[in-house]
Amino acid sequence: MGGIRRNTKIMVESRLQEAARGDHGACYDLGICYQTGTSGVGVDLVEAHKWFNLAAVHGIVAAQQARTEVAEDMTAREIAAAQRAARDWIAGSQRRAA
Repeated sequence: MGGIRRNTKIMVESRLQEAARGDHGACYDLGICYQTGTSGVGVDLVEAHKWFNLAAVHGIVAAQQARTEVAEDMTAREIAAAQRAARDWIAGSQRRAA
């Protein structure tokens, strides 16, 4: 069982690194992980919305649809927190690239 957890943790870490390098598909994949609680992460709709939002702004249609679906189960405060987290991620990415 430990090997499975380690592998799923590595997968999430890998997708985080890919997202940091601008891979918008990785952002979508992370959204799925947090929406469904797969790959060793718990269900976290704020995180899911954040990742879907980051993918959606780069034209990934499935992310736009998933973001809308997730938002239906969130409060306005949670959506605002997710949007803030997405802006923070973008700002951090721009600082890392500079």
